Amino acid sequence: MKPTRLVLFDIDGTLLLTGGAGKRAMDRAFEDVFGIADAFAAVPMGGRTDRFLIERALANWRLAATPAALDGFRRRYLEHLAAGIHETGRGRRGVMPGVGALLDALDARPGVQVALLTGNYLEGARIKLAHFGLWHRFAWGTFGDDHAERDDLARAAVAAAGRYGVDLADPTDAVIVGDTPFDIACARAAGTRVVAVATGGHGLDELRALGPDAVVEDLADLGAVLPLLA
Repeated sequence: MKPTRLVLFDIDGTLLLTGGAGKRAMDRAFEDVFGIADAFAAVPMGGRTDRFLIERALANWRLAATPAALDGFRRRYLEHLAAGIHETGRGRRGVMPGVGALLDALDARPGVQVALLTGNYLEGARIKLAHFGLWHRFAWGTFGDDHAERDDLARAAVAAAGRYGVDLADPTDAVIVGDTPFDIACARAAGTRVVAVATGGHGLDELRALGPDAVVEDLADLGAVLPLLA
């Protein structure tokens, strides 16, 4: 049966948290490449793409976002992330409640495909998800390598669905699952549905006020979450 429904998952704060591995790796990479420590201290990170974050940090320090600068940072960041993903770090770390059971349930539903919609670089997404045993669960994804804005990522995911065998009759046959206001906004930009989950840095009331199709505390209650996604 050809899939006709698409569920697009954000990673950080939605599927898992890494104890700050991403920010640590970015700070270390920026210092290595540009000689500036703690470069992302003034850069809000939640819900942003990796491409946006490096461009914003470069602008903050009045450095040019040349292809060489972006590529050099990306390579060094991924090296630090691969090494630092094993560190305990600070804050929550691990797979979020209910994620494994929800992915199992979606896999068992005919006509549903799961994929990624994440601001992480593709290789950064692989490092994070593989470390927690989740990389193999997703057929494909759109990533932060080529798009600085999350709205563009969401539009790209809807446009790519047919190439990956998903026969969407309408963008509302896709649903984005994410934990930030940017996930809600990008869903609206792409015309998809959106389920907000309060396992990242934003609470239920804050997310609900932004008008998602639904908001849940976490993904653990399959009886409540599954009908929102299929």
